[in-house]
Amino acid sequence: MGLTIGIVGLPNVGKSTLFNALTANDVLAANYPFATIEPNVGVVEVPDARLAVLAEIFSSGRLVPAATTFVDIAGIVRGASTGEGLGNKFLAAIRESDAICQVVRAFDDEDVIHVDGGVNPSSDIETINTELILADLQTVDSRLPKLEKEAKRAPELADQLAATKIAYGILNEGRTISAAAANGEIDVTALGDLHLLTAKPFLYVFNVDEGQLSDHDLHAQLRSLVAPAEAVVLCAQLEAELAQLDAEDAADLLASYGQEEPGLNQLIRQGFSTLGLQTYLTAGPMEARAWTIKVGNTAPEAAGVIHTDFQRGFIKAEVVAFDDLVAAGSMTSAKAAGKVRMEGKEYVMADGDVVEFRFNV
Repeated sequence: MGLTIGIVGLPNVGKSTLFNALTANDVLAANYPFATIEPNVGVVEVPDARLAVLAEIFSSGRLVPAATTFVDIAGIVRGASTGEGLGNKFLAAIRESDAICQVVRAFDDEDVIHVDGGVNPSSDIETINTELILADLQTVDSRLPKLEKEAKRAPELADQLAATKIAYGILNEGRTISAAAANGEIDVTALGDLHLLTAKPFLYVFNVDEGQLSDHDLHAQLRSLVAPAEAVVLCAQLEAELAQLDAEDAADLLASYGQEEPGLNQLIRQGFSTLGLQTYLTAGPMEARAWTIKVGNTAPEAAGVIHTDFQRGFIKAEVVAFDDLVAAGSMTSAKAAGKVRMEGKEYVMADGDVVEFRFNV
């Protein structure tokens, strides 16, 4: 699945440093605005400890995790919606992303300039959201008069017209469509082909100082700024250092800051979830693999991710929950314990299902 998360933020908030750590790439991370001009793209593996466990059970030769694509997009400034800075490039790149990961600066460093003169996470979030909202208002302003005329000739457009009017009101109030959708105020799917920026799922990353990693009161305060959207608190500079170390040294460095795992692991998993994705698992002597599907996919749709022939010729799916399989120790024991099920075409997949499909070619 070619789903992407666009990393956005004001200049000098740590976007490229974070992207470098995510992808182990050497992307320019400089102390001046617009160091990123063309978007950088990286495919990142989703950490999944279940694969190693399955490989032990099935004596698998290799592990194949799921993956998510991250795009490092040029920093945005006030006026980007009207072309200021690299506004047009920013807006074009974010339109192509499926979700938005907004990096917010919460660290103090007099050697790293802040484009607005001082560190203020709430103000920074408002700046970016305002530019996205203004860009969406331009889109709706342009589309609404045409849609009203079209709806008179095509009654089936009535729902889209009604949703577009609701969207216009929400945007005029200075609110994002995704936040309104979370409150049940609007059905995003009814907006048709508007491709509004603020209708995309949002995920926030607060980039803090190393010494703030254990300040849970600060973390709660930062998360409250964006609730109910998901937020991850990490130190991008530390994550960049961790990415250069072997597993043992990285674990030691994390422990010195009271952390159990890299913040990047949390970000990747949360980004995966923000996209509305989950994984099911297959395993055998050749490999243990995590397959990416959308939440709510049925067994035939999941089979189609492996090969379209699997979906067309789907008969049944032999399914066991990962935890049940591990508790049993083997497929043979899981079957003997009654934990393995035969599911049909209506079965809705659950995250962590271990599956073998039966199908006709």
